[in-house]
Amino acid sequence: MFTLPDTLDATTVELSRRHHQRLRDVYRSVGWPCLDMLEVELLAAGMLERVGASGGCETLRVTDVGVTRLAHVFTRNKARRSQHEALVEKVALEMARAGRVVWRGLSLRAKVPAAAAKLEGEAEIPSYWCIACPDVFSIRNTTVEAYLEPIVHEIKVSRADLLGDLKKTAKRAAYLGMGGECWYVLGQTAKGRSIAEPDEIPAECGVMLCQGERLVVGRPAPRRPLEKLPFHVWMSLSKASPFVGDDASQALLQGHAE
Repeated sequence: MFTLPDTLDATTVELSRRHHQRLRDVYRSVGWPCLDMLEVELLAAGMLERVGASGGCETLRVTDVGVTRLAHVFTRNKARRSQHEALVEKVALEMARAGRVVWRGLSLRAKVPAAAAKLEGEAEIPSYWCIACPDVFSIRNTTVEAYLEPIVHEIKVSRADLLGDLKKTAKRAAYLGMGGECWYVLGQTAKGRSIAEPDEIPAECGVMLCQGERLVVGRPAPRRPLEKLPFHVWMSLSKASPFVGDDASQALLQGHAE
C-alpha cells in the first residue's frame, strides 16, 4: 500500500517491495521512464524527479530523498540477514554438538506430490520436481543408512516472511519428503517476543523458539519413517561441504560414528 504523509520523510513513507525495486532499477540505469502508476507514486513521494535532455527526451533521476530511502532499506535488510545468519549458525552448531553431520544453504531437488502441488482454484496436476533450499539439513553420523534420521530446519526471523512461507504448501511438502523431521525455528521481535506462536505452524512440523541465547522446543516435530535418502540427495551432499562446528562438536562427530 502507498501512503503519502503531509510531511515527507524518506524513512516513514510506506512503499512496497516493488517500489523499492523500481527505485533501485532507476538508480542503476540511465533512467528511462516506464510511465506507469508505480513511477507516479515515486514521483509524488519526491523520490524520483524528471530530468529534461536535449532533443526533448525526458529521463528520471533518484533524488536525495530516494537515496536516503534506499540506504534505509539496505540497512534494514542487512540487519535482518545478519539476524537470520546468526540463528542459522546457532541451529547448525547445536546439531553438530548433538553428533550430527550438518549442511547449510543446500540446494536439493525434491519431488512434490500432486496434493501439495495443486494450487487454489486450479485442477489437480501431477507431481513434479522442484528445488528446495533448507537453511539447515543434518543427518546422524552413522554408516547404517536406516539410522540416518535426516532433519530439516527452516529459520524465520520475520513474521511477514514466515506467514508468506506458510502459504507455500509445495515447499513444505518438499522438506517433509527429504527429512524424517521438519522444524521451523522462530526468531524474536525487537521486544524479545517470538515472531509467532507454535500453534500457528502446521501440525506436521515441529517448532523451536529462540529465547535469548537459548533454543527451546515449542512443539516436537512428528517423526516420519524415512528408510533411506534418495540418490539425488546423496549426490548433492557429496558435492557440498559440511558445516564445521567448534572443537566440542568435532569431538562428538569423531567419537559417535556407528
